[in-house]
Amino acid sequence: MSESKKSTKADLTTEPTKAGFVAIVGRPNAGKSTLMNALLGEKISMVSQKANATRKRINAIVMHKNNQIIFVDTPGLHEKEKILNKFMMEEALKAIGDCDITLFLAPVTDSTEDYEKFLTLTKRPHIILLSKIDHVSNEKILKKIQEYQQYQDKFLAIIPVSVTKGGIGFTQILDEIAKHIPESPYLFNPDDLTTEMLRDIYKEFIREAIFDNISDEIPYESDVLIDKVEEFPGLEKIRATIIVEKQTQKGIIIGQGGAAIKRIGRDARLQIENLIGKKVFLDLFVSVKKGWTNDKKFLEDIGYKF
Repeated sequence: MSESKKSTKADLTTEPTKAGFVAIVGRPNAGKSTLMNALLGEKISMVSQKANATRKRINAIVMHKNNQIIFVDTPGLHEKEKILNKFMMEEALKAIGDCDITLFLAPVTDSTEDYEKFLTLTKRPHIILLSKIDHVSNEKILKKIQEYQQYQDKFLAIIPVSVTKGGIGFTQILDEIAKHIPESPYLFNPDDLTTEMLRDIYKEFIREAIFDNISDEIPYESDVLIDKVEEFPGLEKIRATIIVEKQTQKGIIIGQGGAAIKRIGRDARLQIENLIGKKVFLDLFVSVKKGWTNDKKFLEDIGYKF
C-alpha cells in the first residue's frame, strides 16, 4: 500500500542506512495499536476500548533519519482456551521471536507483574515504554521508573511516553531503536505506509466499528470477510460479510430495522474514506457459522494461519 507519508523522510546523506523490525507487545488494551498509529502518523490498525481487539500482526513502516523501522502491532499477551485466542498469543510470540527488538508497552498505572510474565517468555532485546504518563504526576512516573530499575540488566532502556500529549517520548523511542537495528538497505519502499493489503485494513476498520457499536461478547465472536473490492475513479465499492456464531447474534448485528448494521457500515466507511481519500460504497451482510472461533480449519480458511 502506497500513500504520502506524514512521518519524516530519510535524510539524503552518505551515512549507511539501517532497517529492522520492531514488535510492540504488552497486555490486552495497553494501547499498542494507538501507539503504532501515532508513530506512523496514519491510522491503519484498529483501536478499541475493549481488550483483545487485535488478532493478527500488522506492519507499519516509519522512516526516521536514515533508518527504516517496521513496527509490528500484535495481539495482547493473554491466556484463553479458544483456538482463536491461542492463535493470537502465538502471533505475539512469533513477532517477538522474528523481530530485531521489542517494545514492551507498560501503562504507568500497572504493576510490574505483566513485565515479569513477559520476561519468562523471551530473552530478546527490548525497551520498556512507560505509557499513559499524562494520567499521573511526575512523582508517580519517577516512582514507577524506580520500580523497574530492579530489572535494569534485562532491558535496553525505559522511556516514558504519551500519545495524547503531542507524542511525548516519540523521538527518544525512534532514536533508541535506531541504535539497535542492523545496517541494511531499506526493506520496503520508503513511501509505503504498510506491508498490509488494503482489503486487510478494510476488514480491521469494519471489525473496529463492530467493537464500537455492539456490546458484550458479540465482537469477540464475530469476524469479517472482504468478499469483493471494485475500484473506480473517485469511488471504492466494497462487499463484506460479518461472521457470527449464533442466530441471535446476527439479529443484534443487524438491529431493529437494520439500525445497528447501518451504524457499523457508516463508521467503517468513514474510516476507509479517510485512509484512501475517496468515496466508499460499503455493502455489509451477516452470516452465521456456529463455533467458528474453535474451528481450526475454518479459521485457516479465513486467514488465520497456524
